[in-house]
Amino acid sequence: MHSDVAVLGLGQMGSALASAFLRAGHRVTVWNRSSARTAPLVAQGAHAASSAVEAQRSAPVVVACVLDYPALMEILDPELPGILVNLTSGSPEQAREMAGRGLRYVDGGIMTTPPGIGDQRSMILYSGDQDAFAEASGLLSALAEPINLGADPGLAALYDTALLSIMWATLTGWLHASALVTADGATAQHFTPLATRWLGPVAGFISTYTPQVDAGAYPGSDATLDVHLATLEHLVHASEVRKIDAALPRLFHDYAVRAVEAGHGTDGWARIIELLRA
Repeated sequence: MHSDVAVLGLGQMGSALASAFLRAGHRVTVWNRSSARTAPLVAQGAHAASSAVEAQRSAPVVVACVLDYPALMEILDPELPGILVNLTSGSPEQAREMAGRGLRYVDGGIMTTPPGIGDQRSMILYSGDQDAFAEASGLLSALAEPINLGADPGLAALYDTALLSIMWATLTGWLHASALVTADGATAQHFTPLATRWLGPVAGFISTYTPQVDAGAYPGSDATLDVHLATLEHLVHASEVRKIDAALPRLFHDYAVRAVEAGHGTDGWARIIELLRA
């Protein structure tokens, strides 16, 4: 039996969420501040609510994807009868505060762009009320693979932010590398297959370092910080000679210098987490 769901907020992401629910055969009520955005979804079979409160009282599960938490608070029904699944971007602290309002509350972090909604290769992170999540999980599976992080409502936002950190660091590293090779006449098209192949071993390094981070012990069994530092000096030099902004490799270089000067030259790269924590 298909569940009813209401979707609040019909920007690019909210519209993608509502469309995915409709494609899965669910009965969908939609609401947006600008009612013009409801028309394409109504054409797909959705019902347009005349107010945010009407939408929230129309379904046992309400999925919110609005600009920010203040925007959500402006429209939130204080007597919301059902489950609130909040996919609005925010901080762990905002999620925990929202959960403290006595709602049946599940917070979510969407780890894809709108075209990835409805694709089970995508994932959405959830945390919060575990009974509410269990009730809504079948419905939410229409959007992407639902990943349950547990009862702490702040974990979805925290993991979301942490995963985006990996994305930005990886993309910027690739852009810096592409700037280096194209400065000598190569192309990003020629270089990138090697870059993406290299990500496999890099993922292996992460797996190796994971227990080290949890244990607080960083053996340099693969490569020591002394070795990393010598190689980083080449990266900084290559960047400067080609007039490529060296701020990123200098950051890595400075971390290595600080760790080595503190007496950790024989440790591995995972030792850098202690500098990050400080």
